[in-house]
Amino acid sequence: MFELAWASLRSRALSVSLTVLVITLSVTLLLGVERVRVQAHEGFASTVSGTDLIVGARSGPVNLLLYSVFHIGDPTNNVSWQSYQELSTLPQVKWAVPLSLGDSWRGYRVIGTTGGYFEHYRYGAGHALAFAEGKPFDDLYDAVVGADVARAQGVQVGDAMVLAHGTGAVTLARHADKPFRIRGVLQRTGTPVDSSVLVSLPAIEAIHVDWRSGVQLRGRKVSAEQARHLDLTPTSITAFMLGLNSRIATFSVQRAINDYPDEALLAILPGVTLQQLWQSLGTAERALQLISAMVVLLGLVSLVALLVSTLQERRREMAVLRATGARPRYIASLLVLEAAATSGMACVLALAVLVAASLAGRGWALANFGLSITHVWPDLRELAWVGGVLALSAVAGLVPALLAYRRTLADGLSAGA
Repeated sequence: MFELAWASLRSRALSVSLTVLVITLSVTLLLGVERVRVQAHEGFASTVSGTDLIVGARSGPVNLLLYSVFHIGDPTNNVSWQSYQELSTLPQVKWAVPLSLGDSWRGYRVIGTTGGYFEHYRYGAGHALAFAEGKPFDDLYDAVVGADVARAQGVQVGDAMVLAHGTGAVTLARHADKPFRIRGVLQRTGTPVDSSVLVSLPAIEAIHVDWRSGVQLRGRKVSAEQARHLDLTPTSITAFMLGLNSRIATFSVQRAINDYPDEALLAILPGVTLQQLWQSLGTAERALQLISAMVVLLGLVSLVALLVSTLQERRREMAVLRATGARPRYIASLLVLEAAATSGMACVLALAVLVAASLAGRGWALANFGLSITHVWPDLRELAWVGGVLALSAVAGLVPALLAYRRTLADGLSAGA
């Protein structure tokens, strides 16, 4: 039966190839949406694991989480340095790490912070940042780059880099008078840290001492060496992360920050805010899954249409098979097998396309969306989806199979056949 089914498919190579292409595209879409959804959940959940609170200017919790952790979007306002110092000295606070955003290098976000970032930042199951080469910034114009930055741009320790004002991929506002030197390269984390450039807070102040509102002041140019001797204490930062002495104090500290009288601030719990993010995206996720399922259904409909449309041409073939002793059940099984084989070829191609797309696009997805594609090869969930598609294709093959089952030997050998 298998040889006969394969020979039958080969005899209709063009129409079968087009059907395989349609099903391949539909299954690839289904698996791609599912992979992005699962990887987004896993990646976002593992991005920051050791931080109790994230504090920024009062806006939306999700917006604060996105720009402070995932480097997506921009803040509505900054946090004054005085407020940061006062809140970081609360008795319940164990450590505090400031973050200053707003600059970039070749499209990668620059994070101004302190050495505490390398000490306290955790991702995944509590993993600390580690260096592939070099060490944390020490000099004013030292920089540390993430693994994806180093790989994509081909840079290493000791190379020079010039930061740019703003976060766009293309900008003419460059801090060319104050070049930096790469001091260290971080090991890959699978988080947005991989596509970041880290410098010290005084360095952020140094490159902006002669800038106002995104424009360098004329006649007040300060050289890189002169900036070293200035007071480079920040006046404001973008946000800061807090680690507490006890988880029990989380809600009391959060309430105290949200009610802070000197400034409108917002403190969020990263895990809780992530759940809010997924709830807000739940409708969109379900809509994408529904669209993908409908596309797969259309692919299976095209498969049924292919088999049904060829039944009229194959009536004599069916009659010959009946005349040689093949039972109606055998003929019906043959059509079901053809349907399953067609979908099987499409599913194999879809898995191959998914693997190739994951390998080729994971760097782009991390750099542009902070999405880490860690699973390249199909997992059990995706194989289950493929199994479901194969089962549905076998069910779809029952339609032409039942039609063929009802054909009689006399109908196949009639003069009008």
